[in-house]
Amino acid sequence: MKNKKEYLKGESVFLISLLVIGITSLTVYLTGENYNRTITSNLYLSLSIIGTALFLFMTYGLYKGIGLTDNFPKFRKFKRGNIIGNASPTFDTPSVDVGDGIGGLIVSILLWIGMTFLIIILLLLLEAIFWFSLFIILTTLYWVFFRALKFVFSKSIETKGNLGISAVYSLTYTALYLGWIYGIVYLTEILH
Repeated sequence: MKNKKEYLKGESVFLISLLVIGITSLTVYLTGENYNRTITSNLYLSLSIIGTALFLFMTYGLYKGIGLTDNFPKFRKFKRGNIIGNASPTFDTPSVDVGDGIGGLIVSILLWIGMTFLIIILLLLLEAIFWFSLFIILTTLYWVFFRALKFVFSKSIETKGNLGISAVYSLTYTALYLGWIYGIVYLTEILH
């Protein structure tokens, strides 16, 4: 009787990874305040911890022959094209000269109240755009993350039961996936 291949759900792996990244970054930041480490030192330490966790996870998955299934919801109702229209609208703001006296004071107060409502509406719109952008970024990260891990775990057929080959594959992919982030932090440190 042949063993069935074990599968992890992509959404669960992604959420756990976000949780690990968040906790690691927060822990490194909070402990860095006590030891007066620089931001780049904190980034290096966070990336090292995350890289170690990623290496161990991929090694274990490749050794056990684990696969990855995509259970993230599909968003096929979105249509390509011009969603927002002209992103930078041009409009002329009127010049209001209310004059002095009680009439000017009343008009100024009404304009102040009107502008307050307009600013509140614009802030609500900005918040909606922020949350939509965050949704798009997380969806993109999930897709990249899922595709990367799915590609790694496609090698699990070759590496199942062989710890050495699993570790070599994991080390290679960890270096590829985190090496460019180390490079960005290093270049930022040099150019700063």
